[in-house]
Amino acid sequence: MVSTLKLNEIDAAFETLTYPVTSDDAADEFSDTTLVLADGERNLGSLLRQLQADHFETADELETELHNVLPREAVGEPFQSEGEG
Repeated sequence: MVSTLKLNEIDAAFETLTYPVTSDDAADEFSDTTLVLADGERNLGSLLRQLQADHFETADELETELHNVLPREAVGEPFQSEGEG
């Protein structure tokens, strides 16, 4: 099922996974999900394949690592609300 998520919805999406989870399993789960960012759209599965860590104990760990691979422009200008527009 193809889906679209805004960056501010990612925490709820990651909560649907069973933890601990590997980065490969997370990437497979979201392989058909488009992540809408301030500077365009990216495939969430592809982004998750770029993560440095190979497993995660919590959704928060996974989300933090995802933010580490996003370009600065992806989250918008400083002080701008995520997903607003």
